[in-house]
Amino acid sequence: MKKTLFLAFGLAAAFSSSAALAQDRYRERPPVVVSPDLAAPWVMQLAGPNGRPVVYPRQAAQQRAIYQQREQQPVVRRGIFDRSTVQPVAMRPQPIRGQIEPQFLPQTVAYDSKEKAGTIIIDTNNRFLYLVTGNGQARRYGVGVGKPGFEWAGEHRVTRKAEWPDWTPPSEMIQREAAKGHYLPARMEGGPENPLGARAMYLGSTLYRIHGTNAPWSIGSAVSSGCIRMRNEDVTDLYERVNIGTKVVVM
Repeated sequence: MKKTLFLAFGLAAAFSSSAALAQDRYRERPPVVVSPDLAAPWVMQLAGPNGRPVVYPRQAAQQRAIYQQREQQPVVRRGIFDRSTVQPVAMRPQPIRGQIEPQFLPQTVAYDSKEKAGTIIIDTNNRFLYLVTGNGQARRYGVGVGKPGFEWAGEHRVTRKAEWPDWTPPSEMIQREAAKGHYLPARMEGGPENPLGARAMYLGSTLYRIHGTNAPWSIGSAVSSGCIRMRNEDVTDLYERVNIGTKVVVM
């Protein structure tokens, strides 16, 4: 019994010494404080003897550089949908429009015609407009023509010319497009967004014109409501070469 009590007192004394030693060691450790540098990442720093945080310039600079680098990197969130490939709208690749084919660019070609120089001949099947220059030659341009159901042929003269013309859609066109869910304005001021483009040459008393376009990729196609469309730079070139009264043959 005495031996048991002796062992118990010995163990209690040992535990008390260990606890006191642990408390002493704990008191010797500097307290942990949050860095006061709010521009840096939230890092824990040890306080020095005077209670102020210990400053490690090199380490702080490295941490700041890492923090800034992470801030500049895009945030990737993965879940049901993988958003890592999503780009801001301004950076998304825009749809690539078909570029105009080389044969539709302006060029001088051999062209035999009974028409005199200065006449415009439009080959709707092959999507070409020829300005006869004489001596078996013509200046050829690519054009867009009437879509199926809007083809026409005939002979007219240029009765009016206009730069950056206004556009007043015919009532038939307005009704036709409204049935498709496309609502056209009653009138549109001339400008880069105007479908008549930079120049227009009006044909006789018809509603048809030779005009520019804000959709240059449509050159070489049958897409219009009967008008002959050209690239803005091409219609401007043609506009300077022809006068009111010029004969126009559409075939």
